[in-house]
Amino acid sequence: MLTKKQTRLRRAKATRARIARLEATRLSVHRSNAHISASIVSGDGARVLMTASTMETEVRQQLQGNGGNVGAAQIVGRRIAEKARAAGIEQVAFDRAGFQYHGRVKALAEAAREAGLKF
Repeated sequence: MLTKKQTRLRRAKATRARIARLEATRLSVHRSNAHISASIVSGDGARVLMTASTMETEVRQQLQGNGGNVGAAQIVGRRIAEKARAAGIEQVAFDRAGFQYHGRVKALAEAAREAGLKF
């Protein structure tokens, strides 16, 4: 019997393989009950180029409540998009890491798109 985490990672494996074949820079998302984080990973998967998270001091000051809500996800999405654009990255592949494209994951993706990232 697979655990909830193993099932999620099994779903994520196919997406990550497809993105690896494209050799695209990817925007990877991870969420927990209390936090959400996003990372931009190089096309070869060897390096994390930048991250944004609700655990960062600048983001914590903007939050209302904890980091496990849609508002926090929108802040993180805007922040990762701003960092990526500053580094000259405009096109990424969205890696939802097996999480449903719903709620916080969707809010992060839409905020990143609004801030100028293209998926």
